[in-house]
This record gives sequence, structure tokens and C-alpha cells, in this order.
Amino acid sequence: MMTPMSGQSNTAAGVRAHAQSTPDQVALIEPVGEAGNVRTYAQLDDRARRAAHALHGLGVRRGDRVSIMVPNSIEFFEAVHACGRLGAVVVPINVHFKADETGWIVSDSGSTAVVVAPDLLPALDGVPDAPRLVIGDDYERALAAAPDGEVDDDSRIGDAWPTTMAYTSGTTGRPKGVAIGEDDFRRRAIGVAASGQRWNLGPDDVHLLVGPSYHSGPLFWAQMHLAFGGSVVIMRKWDAAEALALIERFRVTNVHMVPANFTRILELPDDVRNRFDLSSLKIVAHAAAPCPVPLKRAFMEFVGPDKVWEYFGASEGGGTVISPQEWLEHPGSVGRPFPGNDFVVLDDDGNELPPGEVGTIYTRPAESSFRYHNDDAKTAAAHRGAFFTVGDAGYFDADGYLYLTDRKSDMVISGGVNIYPREVEDALLRHPDVVDCAVLGVPDERWGEVLLAVVQRRDGASLDEDGVVGWVREQLADYKRPRLVEFVDELPRDPNGKVRKPKLREAWIANGTVV
Repeated sequence: MMTPMSGQSNTAAGVRAHAQSTPDQVALIEPVGEAGNVRTYAQLDDRARRAAHALHGLGVRRGDRVSIMVPNSIEFFEAVHACGRLGAVVVPINVHFKADETGWIVSDSGSTAVVVAPDLLPALDGVPDAPRLVIGDDYERALAAAPDGEVDDDSRIGDAWPTTMAYTSGTTGRPKGVAIGEDDFRRRAIGVAASGQRWNLGPDDVHLLVGPSYHSGPLFWAQMHLAFGGSVVIMRKWDAAEALALIERFRVTNVHMVPANFTRILELPDDVRNRFDLSSLKIVAHAAAPCPVPLKRAFMEFVGPDKVWEYFGASEGGGTVISPQEWLEHPGSVGRPFPGNDFVVLDDDGNELPPGEVGTIYTRPAESSFRYHNDDAKTAAAHRGAFFTVGDAGYFDADGYLYLTDRKSDMVISGGVNIYPREVEDALLRHPDVVDCAVLGVPDERWGEVLLAVVQRRDGASLDEDGVVGWVREQLADYKRPRLVEFVDELPRDPNGKVRKPKLREAWIANGTVV
């Protein structure tokens, strides 16, 4: 067996290519019932073509954006690849978002149409009047009515390979879409293929999708396997024991996880965790959140010390990777840059720092540049020439391995999910009994970080912890709720009026309270 990251011979990549060369190969599996719900490459290709006709009938054209708010499912991938056939850009939307959050993304992206699951239609209340393609009977009728042939042969780019505009954010304002130019579509398709080659993926691989497909990492890993003719097993909802059972049942070779998944698996009783045959696994790749060294060591001991690979990157581009053997020699590192990617660590004046000194991490990716949709100022602020930063801080060691320290932004990563405190603060400040507040991340063994809300109440108000959490839950996705709440008479601020979040965080870490 070839070692991951070694590369392989050139192979035709993409769903359309495999629909022609290996039409009966299984592309997607939803493990429901005895046999599961299955799409071969021929079926996926045909249904994506039909879905493209349906979207075209709603007005979608090359270069347009299509919001997709569909949970992990075969239909999610059909819709994504339908967009690829039209040369349209996929805008994935978190299925836990409420109407205000969903409306911002649909409106800001200028989406021409929305593909949505029927039970998520309430999240589109008040959303701009973009036509809906609703999964279910309407979707099936639209596919059945599609004519033969492609919508427009001239619209196909990179084997009809789709691209996405993921929405991400810093500590201020609304999330922003990470956009690429149309000229980069083909380069992105090539980039997916190149990444699959680096991981030595092929038609014998079976990938288990455990994370949400609307997140960049899980989607990219599933797409890499589809590019190389493998099979993707789709978990609709994460469950630790079920994930291990599916690895055994489908002889899964590769899985992408976050550290919170490691924790859930290791929390299983020994007799449950050790019940399953995991010998088919070749790669467990993880990213998206800092992984404590003891947790990673424990998981490597469980699953096999030669299988756990780590990488670091962002929706904007660029990345590093570290093999299991390298990590054991450099514990805590996120590795060295992927081929063609350049990384530097700079001080505040833009000077490159020597090994061991902490600064801001900048990268120049191999594939393409990006811009923040509708935000030239934020785009410019992120760049220094051809290099850009997303606000992460860290350092290189003498051997060229990158280590992350803190983030210059206040973004919190809880269970592998990005949460932006400003959004939660804005929601809390709309409460009639909240005078002031600060939301920040504090360490947590299970989640990596959790949200702590520090709240100043109006005099005489009876607002309690349940009231704070419930208020946020009414307005934002459930995962954005604070898990910890502290009440203070006054928030500490610096002379410029900014809340001194580092002081609050240090107090919590030292004493378990900020008061």
C-alpha cells in the first residue's frame, strides 16, 4: 500500500468521468435499513444533470450563487453537483441557522435560488424572494420532468466540478463570503484532484462523512473521494458508537474528524468502544480545532498510531499537514506547508520572525487568491501583498514545523465549530434587562472551548442564567448559546472603551469565575 501523501498516477477525476468509466460503482450511501439508500456514479451524474435543469428553470445561470440549506444527505450532493454543471457557486448554509442568520447569507450572497429541506423552510421566513427548490416531492417531480441532455455544454467547467463560497467571519459584523473569481473555477477543480492525489485516494477508498456537509472541511474530504471514484458513507447525525459501527460495516478507509469526535469515542465504555473492527482504516484526518496533546495521544493509541493525520487551513486557502510519525516527534505541531503553499510568521510591522518567536501567521496558497464578498476593506486588511492572514498566531520551530498559540481574533472554536462572540453579544444586548455584556471562549476538556457570557444586568432585574441562554437560543443557532454565564456589576474596559476579555479569561482559568 502506498503511503498517504505520496501521490499516484494521473487518473480521470470527477463524477462525470467515473459515471462513464465505472457507472455501477457506488458513489454515495445513506446507511438506512438493511441495504441503505445508494447512488451509483451513473445515478448521481444523471440526477445532478436533472437537478441542474430544475435550477436552470428557476433562473440560475453561470456565475450565479445558489444557497443550499440541506442536512447531510444524498440530495445535498446532488444539488452541489447540479450547481457545478451550471457553473454556479454553491453557498452552503448551516442547517441550525434561524431566519435572521439565513436571511443575511441569502441576501448578501445575492443567491439566485435556494435549495432547502422541507423542515427548514421556517428558517427562510422573511428571506429575500429567491425561488426555492424544496427537497421531497417537488424536487422529485422537477427531476422527473427534466429533458434529456445538458443544460448548456458551454457552462461546464473542470468536469462540471462545483465550487463553494463559504461564509466566515472575524469578531466584528456579519459573516462574509470567501469568494473566488470565475477564472479560478478550473484551478479549484484541479486543486481538489491534486489534494486527492496527495492523500493517495482511489476507487477502493470508502469515506465516512461524520461532520456537517455545510462545513468546508467535511465537504472537501467527501468531494475528494468523489473526484477519485471512491464511495462516501453519509452520517446524518453524529453518534460515536454508530460511527464505529459504520466503519466496520462498510470497511471505511478514511474519515475526517475534529477533536470533539475523539473525545466522544474515548468516552464510550470499553466494551462498546472495543467491540468494532476498525482494521480497514488507513487515515483519520483531523482539523478545525486545537487538539490537546494528551487527547491526541490517547486517540492514537486506540485507533492506531500510524493512522492519525492532522492539517491546518482556512476557507480562504492554504494549509499545512503533519503525519503521525512527524507529530510524535513534534507533539502539538500542525505540520509543515502543503507543497506549493508558503507560510510566514510576521510581527506587527510585517517583519518575518525567526523560529520560536510568536507572531501572526500569513500564507500564500498554491491554488488561487480570494476576496471577501462585498467587503473590499476586509479583503485588503487581510493581505500583505500575495500573503494573507485570518488572524491566527503561532511560530515555527527550528525544523520548520508550525505551532499555533492564540488567535488575534476573538473567534471561538467549540467542538470544531467556529463561533463569533460579537454575534452573541449583539443578541444579548437586545435583551431589555442587559446593560452590558462580553462573550468569550474559555477552555473545556470536552469541547476544546465553550462560550462564557459575562453579563451586567439592569438594577433590580431578575434575569438569570436560564434566561440568558434561552434568549440567545431564540435568536441564534443552538450551538451559539453560552454554556457558562456570570453576572458582574461592571465589565472591565481599557482606556479606549474595549472590554478587557484577556483579563476575564485569565480570571476564569485561574479561579473558575470572573468575579
